This record gives sequence, structure tokens and C-alpha cells, in this order.
Amino acid sequence: MTNGITVTRERIAAMEPRIRPYIRHTPVLRVDMADFDQPPLAVDLKLECLQHSGSFKARGAFTNLLERPVPEAGVVAASGGNHGAAVAYAAMRLGHKATIFVPEVSPPAKLERIRSYGAELIVGGARYAEALAASERFAEETGALQIHAFIQEETLVGQGTLGLEIESDLPRIDMLLVAVGGGGLIGGIAAWFAGRIRIIAVEPEGAPTLHRAFEAGHPVDAPAEGIAADSLAPKRVGEMMFPIAEAFVERSILVSDDDIIAAQKALWNRARIISEPGGAAAFAAVLSGRYAPAAGERVAVLVCGANADPATF
Repeated sequence: MTNGITVTRERIAAMEPRIRPYIRHTPVLRVDMADFDQPPLAVDLKLECLQHSGSFKARGAFTNLLERPVPEAGVVAASGGNHGAAVAYAAMRLGHKATIFVPEVSPPAKLERIRSYGAELIVGGARYAEALAASERFAEETGALQIHAFIQEETLVGQGTLGLEIESDLPRIDMLLVAVGGGGLIGGIAAWFAGRIRIIAVEPEGAPTLHRAFEAGHPVDAPAEGIAADSLAPKRVGEMMFPIAEAFVERSILVSDDDIIAAQKALWNRARIISEPGGAAAFAAVLSGRYAPAAGERVAVLVCGANADPATF
């Protein structure tokens, strides 16, 4: 344990074989930035967008359902879409009921995915915070097990298994860029690497949750706007992940909506990778030049979600 951090490499390593039967080992694609009209640079893309339910969230969902007793009322989650889809998928695979609350900003592709897994879907409220409040009331009334998207040790441990997998795939990288919303993903990954590589957070300008927390020295409310608001705009990062980020995340880079749209289109047009806006945010930092690798630096970028319709790109 370091500085009160309880999500450790040991816990992540112990959890990985438990969830392995239920998750995919997602591929890595090495691209040359010259293919994106940039100076030549080899970048490794970890395609977690190809995970079950369309995002990395399946890791944390299965960890919760395998580690915590599930009552007869089943599980409940609030989500911009990806967490809800993952919880619905995990509940379906393990034979539990699932009720998912999502805000009105959630895109149709994510709503359809949640419904396809047999969950009860409740849409209401303008933003994630309102869906979360509704899910908390539901849990109190029914006794359903609440599975939080990022304020849950089990969630961070589950997402940390992606860090383990990245190290297995790419043992010699220097830098990893990771998109941030509530911070469960980067918190778990940073806990795994524990300072052994450099990790940079990438956030939309309209939802700078970790950026504001770094400035304040603790999690604070931030705007929750922009094209990636359905996945990267939870109002503030989690209290549980913040000590991990302070210890092991180098800094936060902000990218514009235009940067994210350009990255999303480039991934599709040049590499035929489908990514939602939040999933493309980390690549946007490289494509836009907001992150400029040092000479000889070995860079990896996490493409973390694909719940989007390429016809809309």
C-alpha cells in the first residue's frame, strides 16, 4: 500500500485469472503516424474498443459481479452508456437481473447495446449525475447491488487488469496515453504500472475533471460538456482514484471537440478502427500535436471504446 492506495499490483494480478474466462485479450495495432499525414512515428494502439460490450468497462463489471454477493434484486448501475452496457453484459453472462439508468445525452448506439443484453433500461436526466442519483434511489428501494463506474475498489482492480495486459503485449513502452472521465480506467492502469512507465491523461476541454483536480489538489466539480460527454463527463473524478493519479499520472492534456472528431474520423478512414469520441480522445492528443513525443520515445495509445455508428462520422 502506498499513500493510502489499496488498489495494488497484487490485487490486480490475483483478479486477472478470475475474469479471464469472460473477457477478451484485445489486440495491439502498430501504426505509423505518416499514414495520418504526420511526421513518421510508430505508435502502438491497444484496441480495447474490441472488448465485450464495446469498451474496457467489462473488466470492472465482471470483477464486481464475481467479487461481491449479488442479491435476488440483481444489480443496478448508472452510466453514460459504456458502463451500463458492460454491467448488463456481465449480468447476462452470469445470470443476474440488471437495471441501468442513463442520461438523455447517451447516444442511441449505446442504448441499443444495453437493451440487447436484456437489461431494464431507464433513460432520464440531462447528465450522468442525475442518472446516478436515480440509480442510488433504486438501490435503496429494491436492495439491488449498486455497481459504480469508478468509485469502487473492485471496478479499479478490474480496469487494472488492462494495465497488466498492456504490459504483457508491450513490455518496452515508455509512454501510455489514456482518456479520462471519472478516472476508473487510468486509476486501475496507473496502479498496475506504479510509476514504471510514464502515463498521461487525456481529457476533453469541456470536461476537465482530472485536470481541475490536479490544480486543486483534490477532486472538484468540473464542467460536463462536449462531444464526449456521454463517456468522459461525470462532473468530478473519483476520490478513490485520485491518490493513484497523484502518485503515478504525469499530467493531464486537454483536447478540443474538433481534435476528438478529427481523431475519430482518422482512425476510421486510415485504419478502419471504429471508436466513439471518448475512445478516440487519447489518440487525439497525438494527432493534434498536443502531445509531442520525444525523439526515440516508444508511445502507446489506448483506444478504449467503440460504441458508435461509423455512418455518423
